[in-house]
Amino acid sequence: MQTVRGLFSHRKHWAARFGTAPFLPMSRAEMEALGWDCCDIIVVSGDAYVDHPSFGMAIIGRLLEAQGFRVGIIAQPDWNSTADFERLGAPALCFGITAGNMDSMVNRYTAERRIRSDDAYTPGGAGGKRPDRSVVVYAQRVREAFKDTPIVIGGIEASLRRIAHFDYWSEKVRRSVLLDSRADLLVFGNAERAIVEIAHRLAKREPIESITDLRGTAFVRREPPPDCVEIDATSLEALPAPVPNALRERSVLRLPAYEAVRDDPVLYAHASRILHVESNPGNARALVQRHGELDVWLNPPPIPLASEEMDAVYELPYRRVPHPSYGAAKIPAYEMIRFSVAIQRGCFGGCTFCSITEHEGRIIQSRSEASVLREIETIRDSVPGFTGVISDLGGPTANMYRLACKSREIEAACRRPSCVYPGICSNLNTDHAPLVHLYQSARSLPGVKKVLIASGVRYDLAIQAPEYVKELVQHHVGGYLKIAPEAVSEEPLRHMMKPGIGSYDRFKALFDKYSREAGKEQYLIPYFIAAHPGTRDEDMLELALWLKRNGFRADQVQAFLPGPMATATAMYHSGKNPLRRVTRASETVHVPKGLRVRRLHKAFLRYHDANNWPLLRDALRSMGRADLIGNGKHQLVPSWQPAGTGGEHEGRRRPAQAFRTQHTGLPRTPAAKRNPVR
Repeated sequence: MQTVRGLFSHRKHWAARFGTAPFLPMSRAEMEALGWDCCDIIVVSGDAYVDHPSFGMAIIGRLLEAQGFRVGIIAQPDWNSTADFERLGAPALCFGITAGNMDSMVNRYTAERRIRSDDAYTPGGAGGKRPDRSVVVYAQRVREAFKDTPIVIGGIEASLRRIAHFDYWSEKVRRSVLLDSRADLLVFGNAERAIVEIAHRLAKREPIESITDLRGTAFVRREPPPDCVEIDATSLEALPAPVPNALRERSVLRLPAYEAVRDDPVLYAHASRILHVESNPGNARALVQRHGELDVWLNPPPIPLASEEMDAVYELPYRRVPHPSYGAAKIPAYEMIRFSVAIQRGCFGGCTFCSITEHEGRIIQSRSEASVLREIETIRDSVPGFTGVISDLGGPTANMYRLACKSREIEAACRRPSCVYPGICSNLNTDHAPLVHLYQSARSLPGVKKVLIASGVRYDLAIQAPEYVKELVQHHVGGYLKIAPEAVSEEPLRHMMKPGIGSYDRFKALFDKYSREAGKEQYLIPYFIAAHPGTRDEDMLELALWLKRNGFRADQVQAFLPGPMATATAMYHSGKNPLRRVTRASETVHVPKGLRVRRLHKAFLRYHDANNWPLLRDALRSMGRADLIGNGKHQLVPSWQPAGTGGEHEGRRRPAQAFRTQHTGLPRTPAAKRNPVR
């Protein structure tokens, strides 16, 4: 992989003389107290400002501050006018705009497109503090207020909407967010390298329109540069051909145009496949997609941060609390993570419904053990309310820390979408020893009573390292551990790129064994997804029977939500499987669409809820499985209906206690019943 300039190798900007701000200013009064006449960069975000490294605006703001720039924050502005956007005045260099830690549409709407009443990233959890498509709205308001000031958009919303993308909420393919926002530059993925370079180059008075050579950026061109080697990938027959290494830096793949993928779902799936194949920073080529008269140009993904750079980013002088302007109001997302520590980035799992790989990449970036331990000590010594319990050591997954390809050369050439599907790659190092040592060191720190693991455990990896499972189960589980089989049938698992249920069974056997050895009563809480592409009614029935057989009752369930740029979203929209070459005649994917079928699939996950029984009885009869209706132990739903449930009144209501506790498989306590399945 190519060498890059170190993240902290730049000469600091002259404004470094102002020192470190206690909090990045959110008002003119705070700026004046710091001695600033203006900000160099202003970050606009859809989230409340929490000065903690789990919040993107804090990481970017503190990183730019460490480079010597004056950074201001405009958090959750009123978008109905430009007034809030003018609060700090015009920045000397640029505005940086993000929707926040979540895509604004995912944040504001459920999988059924119902608007949510709350927002975990807002003081008091109040809903309605950000607009739909926040990046577009914020950028438009900034452009109204400051016509000539450069605008750089980033964060997960911009990252996952960087090309033409299917938008579930409008049920259509939308243009690149770069065009709709009228921004000058888009940064995608973990964008520290690009943002630092952009800031220093703007400080040297380089026009933003000339910054076209940075990895992890997208911008608009009318014509390709004269020395580029363009490779046609605009049709189903045009497969991207390999080029000599000497030409790779100058080569670009031309995707089907926005208008083509908008009108042809099969071409959309084809474009999705190319984008995912060209995602390894070691061999990815630039991509270009025509939108009307303009080209949206995507440079290759950013080079991952080295451990030393990760350490430095996470050890910047965060205050680790919300901005004092929020007073005593609680911010739910902060309350969840204030005692947690991020130890890694990226994920090589490649689950098709998840966008982590598209955003953070599949090369794992890990911090050093010493840096993680220093952060735990900082939490212990400075974060209000710490009781000795670290709530999580993790990241996108709990147990990919320091896992990587055994060969840098093989890694740089690889185009596989997953290192663990359909099986664990023979070139993948699965040694969990560094993670076990980290856990042991963390729980041995003075003042630390318990270190819990809340990030999702990749159990097909964990069973390769029983010593890890033992350490996890005996010291880091607080009674319940959530893991994500997602399905039990072969077809949905294949379209999710998830391991078979046998891996779960092997993990559960180890979990139970080590729990017994420690004398602890502990339980696995599995997550499942309803209505995922590739899932038929019969698959959900099989899952419901598995849940009943194993004594699980899900309090809450998750229906598949087609997020922008995910592979499963391309399946949902096109009915094709972009995990293989896409043609008109290629594999057709069964896609459960429509309110009724999505309700039914969720009802199978909550087979025990009497309100779902009428729907399930109708479905079982139409599927020819009326034998599963009845009061027997191996039947799914009874033939009677408790009074006042399901809109029907068949028979008598059961005694409440017997109805509530039958076949739960968990302790009969309110806490056990509240544990949700996603």
